[in-house]
Amino acid sequence: METELVVATHRVQKFFDDLVAQKTILSTSTKLYAALSDHFTALQKSLAEKSKSLEAKIESLESRSRQTLESLDLREISLPEREASAAARVSEQKDAALAEFGRVFPANLDIAVTLKSLCRKMDSEGLLRFIVTKRKESVSLRAEIFPAMAEAVDSPRLVLDALEVFLETKAKKVGVTDKRWACGLLIQALFPEARSNSGPKGLAFARSVVERAAGVADRWKGQMDELSRSGGGTLGAAEAVMFVQMVIGFQLKEKYDEEFYKKLVMEHAARRDMAKLAGALQFGDIGDVIDELVKNGKEIEAIYFAFESGLTERFPPISLLKSYLKNSRKNASTIMKNGNNSVAASEESSTLELNSIRAVIKCVEDHKLESEFTLDSLRKRVTALERAKADRKKNSAAASSKSNNKRSYGSGDGSGRGGVGSSSSRPAKAAKYSNAHPSSFNRRIPNPPPQHSPVTRYPGRYSYPSPTVNPPPQHSPVTRYPGPYNYPSPTVYDGATSVSYGTSYGVARAQSPVALPQQHIYSLSGDSSMAASSVFRSGGSYGGRTSYGGPYDYANATPPSYQPPPYQQ
Repeated sequence: METELVVATHRVQKFFDDLVAQKTILSTSTKLYAALSDHFTALQKSLAEKSKSLEAKIESLESRSRQTLESLDLREISLPEREASAAARVSEQKDAALAEFGRVFPANLDIAVTLKSLCRKMDSEGLLRFIVTKRKESVSLRAEIFPAMAEAVDSPRLVLDALEVFLETKAKKVGVTDKRWACGLLIQALFPEARSNSGPKGLAFARSVVERAAGVADRWKGQMDELSRSGGGTLGAAEAVMFVQMVIGFQLKEKYDEEFYKKLVMEHAARRDMAKLAGALQFGDIGDVIDELVKNGKEIEAIYFAFESGLTERFPPISLLKSYLKNSRKNASTIMKNGNNSVAASEESSTLELNSIRAVIKCVEDHKLESEFTLDSLRKRVTALERAKADRKKNSAAASSKSNNKRSYGSGDGSGRGGVGSSSSRPAKAAKYSNAHPSSFNRRIPNPPPQHSPVTRYPGRYSYPSPTVNPPPQHSPVTRYPGPYNYPSPTVYDGATSVSYGTSYGVARAQSPVALPQQHIYSLSGDSSMAASSVFRSGGSYGGRTSYGGPYDYANATPPSYQPPPYQQ
């Protein structure tokens, strides 16, 4: 009995296990069916959507086909009229160009008339020369070059001719800057800004013109590669913009890879034109270029690129402006610290900060961000920096002028009136009785005036014991002062007679004993100090006169036999 019960329990357990397995299979099958049903439903829905999309595309295609056919019909109908108009225009331009060759223009011709004349003649070299000569009138040139280019029979060929002349000039390295500027003006006239941003629509030029433009572009790029290999860098910013405008205008973007365009744009991102042209180049994601600009500390350029490409949400301009200001102030402080707060470091730091603030103000004004970014504090800072810079310049100029105008007067006794240490900028004073410069004074006065002694010039001031009514014409100081003076030889006065500064320059100059050369100082036998004071006394028997109109002629004097009395004190 117990055995039968155990067997029955085992069968029931097995039955329930079978039921659980069947339930699992049934659940799995239900899930699989649901997944399959969802999948087929999604497929059916996708097929329905694709069918509708195909139907819409077919309808759009049919609509465009009808429009294209209608446009072709209209063009076919208008072809004779357009052909006649083009022929008349070409004939008119041809006649105008031929007439220009026979016209004689005055020298002071108007800019607009000259530009149109040169464009009609298709004279690319003459056009470049004229634009270069009128570079100072760039505003008038930019205004008149657009209508003048329309007068050309083949304006693309005219621009390509000018570019070839520029490339030849660049290879010769003569007059490159002026012709580069002139060619840039012509390219801007051929491809206006609105057209350069989006590129020409359709085939704008003949195939031969495009092929020639491709050859010019290859030659241009070859010069760029050669310049890069030689270590001379790459193109200048203006020339890079010219190259990009030409590539976009003639639809030559496929000729060069994206890395070349990206490198060109990154190197010259500071040019405002480059931000507008980068979108027309359509190389990769422009956001990568902006990211790299921000990493390189070019936040201002990144803002211009973000506005041109419509990525201001991804790159908020206000945060970029604040970051740029912060970095510029940090760099200015670093310059001051590295320069030990010197004048040069202060000038460099001030210039850096001033340029940075001006760039921020210009960026805010260009993009109308005054409501989000106030400029009052920045303008005050610019005013303060400019005032400080002007003060430094003024102080520097004043110090330089003071040092240039300063005269150093040397003096043996500290009086500053000359002497042993007199300045070399002034000529040394010569004594009245000195013969220190015989050769130079004889060259100045080849025929010296007749010599007169003080006796003949001032007879009333002297008393002579001799009964002679008329004193001798000349007297030597040797005879006048025989006691205190001893002249070892009369040859000391041999030679050409010197002329005092009073007669040479018309000004009485006081003589100092220090200025006498050593070889002409008298040999004194008595009290040397008293003898010197007697010889060089400024207020003696001659009434304080320091010049007598001519020196003594000691070579012709004969010593008299009398002893004159001492002169009055």
